[in-house]
Amino acid sequence: MKNNLIYASAIAATLLASCDTDKKPEAATAPTYVAESYQGTPITHDFDAKIDSLIAQMTVEEKAGMLHGNSMFATAAIERLGIPELTMADGPLGVREEISRNSWAPAGWDNDFATYYPAAGSVAATWSPELSYTFGHSVGEESIARDKDVLLSPAINIIRTPLGGRTYEYFTEDPFLNKKLAVPFVVGLQENDVAACVKHFAANNQETHRDYVDVQIDERTLREIYLPAFKAAVQEADAYSMMGAYNKFRGEYLCENDYMLNKVLRDEWGFEGIVISDWAAVHDTKKALEAGTDVEMGTPKPFNEFYYGDALIEDVKNGKIDEKELDKSVKRILQLMYTIKSVDDKGRAKGSISTEAHYKDSYNIAAESIVLLKNEANTLPLQLDGVKSIAVIGNNAMKKNALGGFGAGVKTKREVTPLEGLKNRLPEGIQINYAEGYQERYSENKKAVLGDITLNGPVPINDLDPKMVEEAVNAAKNSDVAVIFAGSNRDYETEASDRANLDLPFGQKELIEKVLAVNPNTVVVFIAGAPFDIKEVTEQSKAVVWSWFNGSEGGNALADVLLGTVNPSGKLPWTMPISIDDSPAHATNSFPGDETVSYDEGILVGYRWFDTKNVAPLYPFGYGLSYTNFEMTNPATDKTEYTEADTIFVSVDVKNTGDVDGKEVVQVYMSKKDSKVQRAAQELKGFNKTTIKVGESNTVTVAIPVKELAFYNVDSKKWEVEKGAYTFNIGNSSRNISETITIKIK
Repeated sequence: MKNNLIYASAIAATLLASCDTDKKPEAATAPTYVAESYQGTPITHDFDAKIDSLIAQMTVEEKAGMLHGNSMFATAAIERLGIPELTMADGPLGVREEISRNSWAPAGWDNDFATYYPAAGSVAATWSPELSYTFGHSVGEESIARDKDVLLSPAINIIRTPLGGRTYEYFTEDPFLNKKLAVPFVVGLQENDVAACVKHFAANNQETHRDYVDVQIDERTLREIYLPAFKAAVQEADAYSMMGAYNKFRGEYLCENDYMLNKVLRDEWGFEGIVISDWAAVHDTKKALEAGTDVEMGTPKPFNEFYYGDALIEDVKNGKIDEKELDKSVKRILQLMYTIKSVDDKGRAKGSISTEAHYKDSYNIAAESIVLLKNEANTLPLQLDGVKSIAVIGNNAMKKNALGGFGAGVKTKREVTPLEGLKNRLPEGIQINYAEGYQERYSENKKAVLGDITLNGPVPINDLDPKMVEEAVNAAKNSDVAVIFAGSNRDYETEASDRANLDLPFGQKELIEKVLAVNPNTVVVFIAGAPFDIKEVTEQSKAVVWSWFNGSEGGNALADVLLGTVNPSGKLPWTMPISIDDSPAHATNSFPGDETVSYDEGILVGYRWFDTKNVAPLYPFGYGLSYTNFEMTNPATDKTEYTEADTIFVSVDVKNTGDVDGKEVVQVYMSKKDSKVQRAAQELKGFNKTTIKVGESNTVTVAIPVKELAFYNVDSKKWEVEKGAYTFNIGNSSRNISETITIKIK
């Protein structure tokens, strides 16, 4: 539970643009933490005697009712004992609209609007634990305002393949960055008396065959790559709940997996919260309950037919399951409910929803997430002197992503599109010539099949409409500047299916080439959650920007970056490959598998593979340009030799040598060349995002506990820090290392 980060609100720092055209937004209200360490609030045991008394009064039927869904997003109440329902809501993009009790149909309420927050990929691109805390706290206020006990968020599985349907919903390919973002999110959320449900535990890295695929990972890879963020969520943030994943792990479904749920999660890590199944992820009553799944949630059917419904009651009454197993889960559920004050509601947080302060939180995250990939001849920010017209081209200029796809979305009153953002921000007198250019269309007749596209995936129609192309080309030809909004959307990148390839859908590549041919002053903006094949487009373009499914204020934030009100500071949280065959899961031919998938790349996930195998990426992990330039010099450490109990303080001077204030992310990667085990060429072990004014130089310090240098020793089943020399590579991406320094562990 010790955490050396300073969780501080970054809300009021430097982003001055308004959330509305006509007025400045309210100042954000999230609290600021300034402390040497911050500890999450653990599950309380103050009420254990009272809880035991309540359990003693319950019937088997009442106990079972607390252990399974009594509606789509709630368990049963026991009114005679004063125990309410345990209510839940989806939450990766904000609090989901209210769902009917007995089906997935919207309930049709008129008071369940919420703020649409940027997707997790966007949060990760900020490289800011402070903004991740802001997101958690802000969405926590909205959750409690909607009377939710559990928010099914954050989703923190590692991005193993660029084709993953939920890549937009996960943070990153790197376990260190992952945990440094997961912890503050959980802390911020749970401060509002709402339980985070960290998902999907674990090794849930593909949508293809997700309901049954058996994931095979060696123990060291599991510990070093796929579990660190879950472990940190438990031990540093005191997460109150965990969601069991759909897939199998080493032959057992994860909601029935004794090794993962009991031995690792509870016995080893000390998790005291509850495990909630993913919807319809339980397959055996006795196995799931004894393995440690406390609550079974599911898809529409009579709720008594769940494995934890009539079947559980029968198994207890005939002696197949000891009633004490029910008592364990009921007690854990009640401990959670007392901790979040849902039982008597005394002193519980009240929250707020769809406020200007929350829209500003959404804006701040979006503004710091946008990544400048290319900027020849200072094409950006847009220079408007003498500009009378701007062509805005692309379906994505008007596409809204709060709702869409198979996964959970948000019903929101505000989602500013890129076109609306430019209209809000451009000076009067500049004419916008909009042309849709391409259509988002899917085949009605072609059935998605594995090998062509993954199961259930949308099959795009890539033929362009000649008339729409002509309109787009004419708009570009007759405008001083053109901006194309391309990429993807949440209908194409979606839960329940992975993409077939990296190709841009809907004929966009051809359209972009035609527009570039008639107007060289064209900026290409990609809006997507995962990598695409953009090599040729970026080679032909002067300026390329990467944005995300970026929340209620995404269009305003994007316009502010394009116009220079905000200096971009986003960094890629994953590697952009030139070819899908360059990515490790595909280079090893180990995705997606059939009934079994073996993670043959081992610890070499993401940039670890590219750097170790000397494979050139299109854009590397941690990459992102600025409208200014930074120079790193004078690397230093506070000592030259350390013991295993020490913390290493790595510092470097960062100077802003350009013309505008900006933010830079100092990234520190560790290398150990004489290791007794296989190591990646380098591994991220620390980072620090800092604001530097024009002409000034800041000494930026990154704290790295020596224990972060450890590898997992499979033989001893312990983390081990090797003695000897370690090199720290310091730069602003995994492939742009400015300085190195060597220390010794004695």
